[in-house]
Amino acid sequence: MENFYDDCISTFQETLHVSERNYVFFLGLAKPETIISSCHPSDTISLKVFQDLGAEAITENLPVVEKSQVVIVAVKPHIVPVALGSIKNSIVDNDKLYLSVAMGVTIKQLEQILPKDSRVIRVMPNTPALVQSGASVFVKGTTATEGDTTITKKLLQSIGTCEEVTESMMDGITALSGSGPAYVYLFIEALADGGVKMGLPRDLAYRLAAQTVLGAGKMVRETKQHPGVLKDDVTSPGGSTATGIHFLEEHAFRGTVIGAIEAATKRCREVAQSGH
Repeated sequence: MENFYDDCISTFQETLHVSERNYVFFLGLAKPETIISSCHPSDTISLKVFQDLGAEAITENLPVVEKSQVVIVAVKPHIVPVALGSIKNSIVDNDKLYLSVAMGVTIKQLEQILPKDSRVIRVMPNTPALVQSGASVFVKGTTATEGDTTITKKLLQSIGTCEEVTESMMDGITALSGSGPAYVYLFIEALADGGVKMGLPRDLAYRLAAQTVLGAGKMVRETKQHPGVLKDDVTSPGGSTATGIHFLEEHAFRGTVIGAIEAATKRCREVAQSGH
């Protein structure tokens, strides 16, 4: 993959998490020597990860921003004012693009913390980005340019799909695609447990369950047919699939999943308000 950005890309890190490990793929777009990370002094794991990737890793924020054109903010929400606070009163120029993956921290809050006219884009990736199958979204700040959008899309498309959305959607998206992999893992585990109960070997049950979920998702994406139509294609009158679906519906499968998204969305809003 061709390098698209020769200026420095940086990140503020708090702990080893998905946004950091995504750099394995971002390195296909930016040269390792152009990436610099600011990690907490006690976070030796993150420091080593970036060093092993061939990137520079230090324990101070301001030098990282001074050297960079794209700054990725990957810390817990309540850490954002601390991590970025020193920048506003510094002599750092505002010709920077800040990509924030901090949950619940709004564009308005980021723009208030950063120097005036800083270009901000809020990003929400998810963990399947680790296998280049992420579902990411982004929201442009008030001064972000089309060039910033292009950079953001190239970064996110290197680890999966990406969509531009409005900020009012972010809490629901966090609950759906941000938390969604955990729900799907639980479903895969339950499918496999059902197979084991019916006499299948555990390893075979996990492989079949995982591939079934992967294949079903691919069918929805690639055929562009409504999931209900695809469901009906599998469901024969009076057959085993119809019986299984009836059992799920009888036990509020849809309502339970919808309720989980609603509960997670409410929790996202609580975090946005309290920072915790």
